[in-house]
Amino acid sequence: MRLAATLLVSAAILAAQGTPKNPIVETSKMVFGIAKNDILKSADKIPDSLWSFQPTPDVRTIGQLFAHIADGQYEFCSAAAEDKMAPKDIEKTAKTKTEIVAALKTAFAYCDSAYAKMTDANAGQLVDFFGRKAARVGIMDFNSAHTMEHYGNLVTYMRIKKIVPPSSEKQQ
Repeated sequence: MRLAATLLVSAAILAAQGTPKNPIVETSKMVFGIAKNDILKSADKIPDSLWSFQPTPDVRTIGQLFAHIADGQYEFCSAAAEDKMAPKDIEKTAKTKTEIVAALKTAFAYCDSAYAKMTDANAGQLVDFFGRKAARVGIMDFNSAHTMEHYGNLVTYMRIKKIVPPSSEKQQ
């Protein structure tokens, strides 16, 4: 519901400002911004003492989830940008909240730079993606979906620990 309200408000703002230069990319970037903000706010809310928490041995810890999200930013955004970036392996190497949050911020900035290079004219270009061809903007949208999928995991973890997720906080 918050996502729908945010999209409606954002659409109204964009409409009031006139047609954006790249409406397809701007819409994709707006959804990515929601995902990025929910993840970064979650990282801020969850205390260091809970980063090793995992509800069952079969799932990632909170820290591993955040590190996995950071790795995903590079995996998806490098494909969309056709950047042959080496995997960062953040999930395997970063262990502390400080290391993982720094890696998350850098990873999100990497995707921001991929968006900065994208226009509506090149957003539909097909590029290699997991052995198939996919549109650049579609890969970026897949990244947002993947990020929000794991935000859903984090919401469950936060609720178990009696932490109100950022997307459920009262709007100011």
